[in-house]
Formats: sequence, structure tokens, C-alpha cells
Amino acid sequence: MPQWIILGFCRLGVAGLSPIMPGTCGTALACLLAPWCFLPLPPWARLGLLALLFVLGALAATRAEILLGRSDPGEVVIDELVGVWLVLLPFAYSAKSVPWDLLLAAFLLFRFFDMVKPWPVRASERWLPGGWGVMLDDVVAGCLALVCLTLLCWLLGIVPGRG
Repeated sequence: MPQWIILGFCRLGVAGLSPIMPGTCGTALACLLAPWCFLPLPPWARLGLLALLFVLGALAATRAEILLGRSDPGEVVIDELVGVWLVLLPFAYSAKSVPWDLLLAAFLLFRFFDMVKPWPVRASERWLPGGWGVMLDDVVAGCLALVCLTLLCWLLGIVPGRG
């Protein structure tokens, strides 16, 4: 596969090329895409898509590390997409009814855990080699953010639903 396709996929187009905080740009793009590409899907399709993106992302990130000559390059942001979409997994909405405050909360919680990297997020980077570790730490950060968002929604009486 041509390297420009692999790098374009890993960078989510141009989001990963941002000179300032490419991970934040990748997460923002993922949140903007979610109402059209992720949230309207049935639960089984969301799970399947996340699994597929995790595997393809790990393979592509491994190749990107070789192409770019460094471990966990900042411009690889496919892991941010998987991580923040994991936070949004239990929430099903059509593009017309998505609560934008939910997307903002998912964005902020995910970025917090992805940037601060509390245990076990930092440790998970080393659990698997290459691109697998690149992807896994964002999955762990996404899981922690998902727990927090779920608790926040429960406290506020918000029920995940279909809009």
C-alpha cells in the first residue's frame, strides 16, 4: 500500500499535521465526524467499526513509525479517533439530534486522560509493541473517560438514547 495512504489514514487527513497539538486536532475532527459516521449506527456496527479501526490503526501506526523513523509520532492521530469514539459508544443519536454538550464533554474528558496519562494509561503504552501500544493507550484513556461521562450523565439524569 502506498505510504501516502497509510500516513493519510494515520493523520486523519491533515489533522495530524497541525503544528500545534495534533492530538487535540485529531480528537476535535473525530468529534465533528461522530454525529454522521458513528453515533447513528446501531450498537453492533459501532462496536465492529471500533474493532476494525483499532486493528487497521495499529497496523498503520506500526508502519508510520517505520516511515517516520520515530516511536509514537505525534502526527499519528487515528488513535484519538478510536479513543473518543469509544467514549461515545453508548450514545446513539442521529446527526440532527446530537447534543453538542455531550460531544464537548466527551472531547474534554478524553483529552484530559490522554494528555495527563494517569495509571493505567501511561503503562498501557508499553503493554503491546509498535502501533498496538499507540492504539491501546488511547483505548484505555477512552475507557476512563467513558466511565466518567457515564457517571456524569447518571448524576444529571441523562439517559443515552436515540434521537
